Amino acid sequence: MTDTTKTSSAAFDGPALVAALYHFVPFPRFREFQKPLQAVCDENGVKGTLLLAHEGINGTIAGPEAGIRTVLAYLRAQPEFTHLVHKESDAAKMPFLRMKVRLKKEIVTMGVETIDPLKVVGTYVEPKDWNALISDPDTIVIDTRNDYETAIGIFKNALDPNTKTFREFPDWVRNNPGLHNKPKLAMYCTGGIRCEKATAFMKENGFDEVYHLKGGILKYLEEVPPEESLWEGACFVFDERVSITHGLKQGDHTLCHACRHPLTPEDRASPQFEEGVSCPHCHDSRTDADRERYRQRQKQIALAKKRGEKHIGG
Repeated sequence: MTDTTKTSSAAFDGPALVAALYHFVPFPRFREFQKPLQAVCDENGVKGTLLLAHEGINGTIAGPEAGIRTVLAYLRAQPEFTHLVHKESDAAKMPFLRMKVRLKKEIVTMGVETIDPLKVVGTYVEPKDWNALISDPDTIVIDTRNDYETAIGIFKNALDPNTKTFREFPDWVRNNPGLHNKPKLAMYCTGGIRCEKATAFMKENGFDEVYHLKGGILKYLEEVPPEESLWEGACFVFDERVSITHGLKQGDHTLCHACRHPLTPEDRASPQFEEGVSCPHCHDSRTDADRERYRQRQKQIALAKKRGEKHIGG
């Protein structure tokens, strides 16, 4: 089940306040809440994506500070979201093209129907205490994100499952009996939501000491000084900023619009890189016909930019 309501928001282009949020809560009226939430976002120049499901809300939005504050206040005025927590960062310009409020089966898709973070979940660890946990030799550290995210940054000595989607994570766990070799599991993700389900899954599959980073990588990069950090690289984010670093500053990655893989400056210097057409990660897996189609799209993006417009393909 997927339904989407979307419209173009006000012509605000930044600098923008970005708010990442999620909240697990029984939410049987999520369908009825879609249109009112869309309207409040549109009226306040807020863009991004919010997912609604029977289990709660998840998403990232951006816009003028006053608009973001209004939307957050509206959410917290709902009895289900009184205790909603969000994380803030800044963007030099609006990182989203439109506002989408979507209805989903899950607010983060793991595909295991028996998992309920409201019933069982791992132990939260504050960012200031995270280094000590993951430096403990009795701890296995697991990154629950997907391969294109881990490609640009990961915690020191963390295991990378190399999953394409979060749906693959349960099978990765089942196929790695060595995860039982140490008493502690420390798990993390971008903002914390995937770990809600990942740690619940681990607890229900016989792992006792399961921990996860409260607020995710975003909160760690916000609170832990670079000189004390065990984070290596940048953190992928799902908007036009592509990556952020310590202090939640925008990184130097861009996105390949052919394969959606994050690109480093070195990737962009490769002879296999062509803006909007190919990169070292996808060049050999695309046909000449694919690349010609991407070139035509890139021309349209360039023409829209000259007109002062944003092309959806960009």
